[in-house]
Amino acid sequence: MSTGEKAAKNPDRPDGPAGGTAAGGAAAGGNGAAGSPRRGVAARVVGRIGGGAAQSVLVLIALFWLVPTFGLLVASLRSNEDNAASGWWNVFTEPTQLTLESYSALLDKPDFVDSFWNTVLITVPATLLVVAIASLAAYAFAWMEFPGRDWLFLLVVALLVVPVQVALIPVAKLYGNIQFGGWQMFGSVTGVVLFHVAFGLPFAIFLLRNFFAAIPRDLLEAARMDGGSEWTIFRRVIFPLGGPAIASLGIFQFLWVWNDLLVALVFADTEAQPMTKWLQSQMRQFTGNIDILAPGAFLSLIVPLAVFFAFQRYFVQGVLAGSVK
Repeated sequence: MSTGEKAAKNPDRPDGPAGGTAAGGAAAGGNGAAGSPRRGVAARVVGRIGGGAAQSVLVLIALFWLVPTFGLLVASLRSNEDNAASGWWNVFTEPTQLTLESYSALLDKPDFVDSFWNTVLITVPATLLVVAIASLAAYAFAWMEFPGRDWLFLLVVALLVVPVQVALIPVAKLYGNIQFGGWQMFGSVTGVVLFHVAFGLPFAIFLLRNFFAAIPRDLLEAARMDGGSEWTIFRRVIFPLGGPAIASLGIFQFLWVWNDLLVALVFADTEAQPMTKWLQSQMRQFTGNIDILAPGAFLSLIVPLAVFFAFQRYFVQGVLAGSVK
């Protein structure tokens, strides 16, 4: 029977290899469609977050979040009479209300200047001591063998749950009994610094120990084979690779101590009070002291922001150092 007769008898049947290829392609297409999983609603939402509309919404949320800070800045640049007569948004129709008289008057107050330097004297030592002590302790807990190491670390972790309020009265009594001549621990800058260091160390040790433990052991063994001491290993291996965690800890500790009010209210007297306590003492009972509180609060806000943005580059350096370890 000729090929034409076969085709006439079976007109719907594909002929030869072409038909097999078509069937195989259809089967392959069916398997490919069945093999690709269907994306759920959550996956589709997450996939669209990076779109332009979502980014626009996030920008609007960020701007809305910054409105109180911007309002504080504008209020600090207006006189007390203007702030009492109208809201800060009226400055857009009357820009002549902007003035630096509130800042000038605030910086002319000796007690405010003293409170600023007291804040620096409290925050800088408390931050440096916590970072230095926690780095050494975290290295010991992560890579040094000594009796009771794990139990001591569990004790450090347990101290994380102790609230600051529990220790205020016992530590205040202890400070009252520490005297040297005419100097007393209670009410001094030293007492405030030691309290912040004591309550900042548990979290700092816990954070850095977990980061240091993730460093490859081969680096430390190689340094020991080269004759490096524990101090040399910490200084040349651990400390550079731990840059991201150490920088993060330093920034957070600085912010916590700089913005603290509770510890300052309990342990700092008038001569040792930081800015937070001084600003709290300037609040009036029946009227708002906006001409002092607004510029004082904004000056207190600028320093932590400057520290945060100044140390951002250390995050990048630390990540690059850890990527080639």
